[in-house]
Amino acid sequence: MSAMSERTRIRRLPAKAVTERLELDRVLDAGLVAHVTVIDHDVPLALPVAYARRHDEVLFHGSTGSRLFRRLADGEPTCLTVTLLDGLVLARSAFESSMHYRSAMLLGTATRLSGDDELDALRTITEHLLPGRWQECRQPSAKERTATMTLSLPIDEWSLKVSEGDPEDDPADVIDDTYGRIWAGVVPVQESFGPPRRAVDCPDDIPTPAYVQGWRR
Repeated sequence: MSAMSERTRIRRLPAKAVTERLELDRVLDAGLVAHVTVIDHDVPLALPVAYARRHDEVLFHGSTGSRLFRRLADGEPTCLTVTLLDGLVLARSAFESSMHYRSAMLLGTATRLSGDDELDALRTITEHLLPGRWQECRQPSAKERTATMTLSLPIDEWSLKVSEGDPEDDPADVIDDTYGRIWAGVVPVQESFGPPRRAVDCPDDIPTPAYVQGWRR
């Protein structure tokens, strides 16, 4: 299936729908946290997960002891979402005030990875979150690999919704003697990394890696 499937067709504000796969990839590559849903005893649950895109799949991992991850590995259908908040929109009315956002939703069934494929997936996730770290840090041991479940969700059925632009005020509010004098506009929301903070057990003579100093958001 594709972004134009009946299940992923955007019905509310369809003008905000984006169907270019390249734009979906950009959103997935910019995010750091996804939410994955699973039904457990008739209760819908949303799990926050670290993730990364690898070509035509989204990778994420959790504990092999998690019953929710085991349900996903057993073929429980899921929905994975990634939302980027880009700004707050201040309209003259509370009703028209909103947000700038980029919101991706993927539907499908996840598959558990193993062997070298799983190791590459763990590398991909690590490099997405911590660029440059994989080559320097100790890689997962056999015991750690046993405790980790790595899943892949294909990018087959998806939707992408993007909200941007100025406030869309009621024209009557714009010309109103009172409400027309209220400031309206957009306040951008920006995510950034702060200065690296050394762990208490990290010797002072070990310099902060150049790849860490170069991280930007």
